[in-house]
Amino acid sequence: MRDFYGVTLDTPLMLGTAQYPSPAIMAAAFRASGASVATVSLRREGGQGQAFGALIRDLGVRILPNTAGCYSAREAITTAHMARELFGTNWIKLEVIGHADTLQPDPFGLLDAATVLIAEGFEVFPYTTEDQVLAQRLLEAGCRVLMPWGAPIGSGLGLNNRYGLKTLRAAFPDVPMVVDAGLGMPSHAAEAMEMGFDAVLLNTAVAQAGDPVAMARGFALAAQAGALAHAADPMAPRDMAAPSTPVIGKAWL
Repeated sequence: MRDFYGVTLDTPLMLGTAQYPSPAIMAAAFRASGASVATVSLRREGGQGQAFGALIRDLGVRILPNTAGCYSAREAITTAHMARELFGTNWIKLEVIGHADTLQPDPFGLLDAATVLIAEGFEVFPYTTEDQVLAQRLLEAGCRVLMPWGAPIGSGLGLNNRYGLKTLRAAFPDVPMVVDAGLGMPSHAAEAMEMGFDAVLLNTAVAQAGDPVAMARGFALAAQAGALAHAADPMAPRDMAAPSTPVIGKAWL
């Protein structure tokens, strides 16, 4: 697997920590998923204090704090500072939301916040769209990872713009990329990995499933299957049928 700021993850699955029916179910879902990274929203989870922080650390995975719910660069920067102090990591999933209904990233605020945080030593994972111009600007600012959305957060719609995601992946082949947000089914994760993305990040699809533990396991298997398929150099689609059984040696009557 490709490394993320010098860290090679054991599995291509990143999992969120919000909205689970209970802390025990969350912990069980993480065990079933084999996730390498837990994302934590300071604005939503921080109010639970040290007990929640201890619970997250007990998961035994790498922590990726995020700035979910921030609608300005200034707000996101302040939240990132709090996250670094609380969790002792320079990793930050940077979200600057620009639209309340779609939760689409604000490209201008995102770039401004990323520029400031990178100068302050943060290792930024920017939640972005599939826009190649914005991707280039984020890379020029010092981001070494991109996290394009699959669909609006919590929608479960899967990969809304497959063409955009494919062209983004092809445009920056050496940049680690994570499809983040909107994945609703394990098949969505498999498809993202088959496109050549390096990991997937999701939360709602597991946390709000009827059986979060079983769904977490399903996503784990799907992400691994997609990664294996991409590495295996799959066949290209054909417009016409091609026989899989050779006709050489066939008896002609």
